[in-house]
Amino acid sequence: MSITPAGPPDGSPPAPRPASRPATLAHRAEYYALRATVAALGAMPWDMASNFGARLGLLGYRPLGIRRGVVEEQIARSFPDLDAAGVARIARGAYESLGRTTVETAILPGAGRERVLDLFTQVDGWEVVEQALSLGRGLILVAGHLGNWELGGAYLAARGLPLDAIARGQGNPLFDRYLTDTRTRIGIRVVHDQQAVRLTPRALRQQHTVAFMMDQGVLGLASTWVPFFGRPAKTPRGPAVFALRLKVPVVFAAAVRGSDGRFQLGFERVPVVDTGDREADVDRIVADYTAVLERWVRRFPEQYFWHHRRWKHQPPGASSGTALAPGQSMDVESVGPMAGEG
Repeated sequence: MSITPAGPPDGSPPAPRPASRPATLAHRAEYYALRATVAALGAMPWDMASNFGARLGLLGYRPLGIRRGVVEEQIARSFPDLDAAGVARIARGAYESLGRTTVETAILPGAGRERVLDLFTQVDGWEVVEQALSLGRGLILVAGHLGNWELGGAYLAARGLPLDAIARGQGNPLFDRYLTDTRTRIGIRVVHDQQAVRLTPRALRQQHTVAFMMDQGVLGLASTWVPFFGRPAKTPRGPAVFALRLKVPVVFAAAVRGSDGRFQLGFERVPVVDTGDREADVDRIVADYTAVLERWVRRFPEQYFWHHRRWKHQPPGASSGTALAPGQSMDVESVGPMAGEG
């Protein structure tokens, strides 16, 4: 049985698509190669396809070496007590995990609702979600690129939650449309980052859950630097601003893979305290949800997306080795307007 919703379970219309640039010949070649690969993978059992993804991911580590230097350097700096063998072990695991997540996401629309739910053997903190939703103000969900974040969203949709996901557009417009349609088919309404300022308040007032990936920048929203593994990391502050403006609870979520290929889903409440000092309150919330992510990454380092240059941007005048203490933040750097902020 396939997941049937063509959009959110409450019948909300799909979010309007932003204008996209025309597809080039290279875009079309990439897209049709992707569709052919997905068709082949879809014919495999879930576990076989996931294992194939792991092997494919390892090719990126060796012999291809795609971003291997970035991955190993970021792991080594985040875990300074590790020797070279330990860094390599986590790096190999990260490539395997990324390969698995990519393939599992590709075949996810063909899974049934019960199949999605059955992939999770443990769900911790569901009562946190229920308590937050009982307030009737919607819910802001923050997550990082850990484990299989797409499957975590599919679980929420399978449980019947109206879910909006704030997503960055892809460089290939055909792939971007395909990924958006894939998410829509499993019950997730995609809101592209350019539209987040306008559509997020509306979704929350409709008591939707709005999910943000909080370890990458979002176009049109502002960022601040907070400590992540002891170094300043540019982190979106939009979830914190929306939470304070609209008095909406914030919950962190992570879906991590177990040794048997099944998943553990965890939820943790992130405190939202309004002291009247908006800038300080926002920075504290951003630092808090970043600290929760770091704690999860320390538990499951092989499942984090170390391929992203998390510390590429640094505050003006800071060196790449600048350290921040837990709870410390640095001056906000605005990357675009945030309606109603301040």
